[in-house]
Amino acid sequence: MKKIYILLTSLFLATACSPDLEQAPPNLASADSLTDFEGVLNAAYYYQLGSVTPLAVMGEFRSDNAEMFEAPYTEFDVFTNNLTTMEDQFFGPLYTAMYKSILSANNVIENSSNATHIAEAKFLRALSYYKLVKSFGAVTVNLSAAPSLTDTSILARTPATDVYNNVIIPDLEDAIAGLSATIDNGRASKYAAQSLLGKVYAAMGNYASAETHLAAVVNGASGAGIALKDNFSEIFGAANEIENSEIIFSTQVSSSIVDEYSFGSDFWNWFVGDDSKANFPVDPDLVAAFDASDANGGGTDLRRAVTLSDVGTTAIKFPKEGGLGGEHDWIEIRLADVILLYAEALNENGNTAAAVTQLNKIRNRAGLNNSTASTQAEAKTAILAERRLELAFEGKRWDDLVRTGTVNAELGTTVNSDYYLFPIPISEILATNGVITQNSGY
Repeated sequence: MKKIYILLTSLFLATACSPDLEQAPPNLASADSLTDFEGVLNAAYYYQLGSVTPLAVMGEFRSDNAEMFEAPYTEFDVFTNNLTTMEDQFFGPLYTAMYKSILSANNVIENSSNATHIAEAKFLRALSYYKLVKSFGAVTVNLSAAPSLTDTSILARTPATDVYNNVIIPDLEDAIAGLSATIDNGRASKYAAQSLLGKVYAAMGNYASAETHLAAVVNGASGAGIALKDNFSEIFGAANEIENSEIIFSTQVSSSIVDEYSFGSDFWNWFVGDDSKANFPVDPDLVAAFDASDANGGGTDLRRAVTLSDVGTTAIKFPKEGGLGGEHDWIEIRLADVILLYAEALNENGNTAAAVTQLNKIRNRAGLNNSTASTQAEAKTAILAERRLELAFEGKRWDDLVRTGTVNAELGTTVNSDYYLFPIPISEILATNGVITQNSGY
């Protein structure tokens, strides 16, 4: 069922008190003798699993969608330097997992003779750096399968813009050129890479380039078997994951596969209220947003029943089926996300009428009337509101607020922009004797 997870036992990276860039797969000491790097590629996929729970929590509990009730987890809503206390549970595992995925990808890129595998590895390397940059800003860049273990200067952080321009974008362009448009369960595809490139350009504020790539996905989707599901309820749940036409790329989760926490990823536990730190995680502001959608949309928003419990205090989009829930894949990219981001790009580029047309595709599926937005400002507000309801508890909300410059307006408070980023794990700073530095404000 989780076919991508093969040959992994021998590929686990050793953990040590050294910066994650310098951790090397022990079995790859003689990598030159390998001829088949599929196992190494699968390891690069596997390490994405370590980003799932951190990004799910960081994307929702930092925003106005979810809230914590137990200290120190309440720091997610406070915006002070005390957020560093969350290192062991969120920022550290995310940071470590992404550099492990990068190192595995580097091995494939440098040593494999399989062009498709190299293209997949470039997608995964780009995805890893994208997750790092949007979480931490400037980060260490390693493009080598065997980085120096003595030259610590290579650990110095590279500005986010340079990481985007010199690593992420070139890798995704290569991935687009080298990958098939066919969606294969759990593996990268041309449209996954093109979707991610559109996201990258939007994050950079380059909406002209974002529109080009997002349009290619939206317009080419049907030819690749990508389509919105007729019913919102058909997207989520373990039973809906196989050959789901709406899912462009997901990280596969299995209760039998451990991640950076030494157990299977449990992102859904934070949402369904199974952790005492967030017994009732849904922020009342999100419930109010669904109420407003019902009142102003011309009917009942069909997404509410799939997203929230009847009393509106827990999120059920990823239910604990069979009492475990450990088989939910983490949806990284789905078509509705791309359509709404495409609408955002169209609107930012001055084509508001076309943007609203895209927006209405998502509203209509949710049982709502067409949007009444007619100006660029109205459309921007409408698209952001729609993304919130459509993508709630998929880890997108905080990124959306930061990208659109609406953190203060949506949260109703003034947040120092230093706290748009998360803290670099202190363990990395100490391990490099300060070569890796902390983000401002922490």
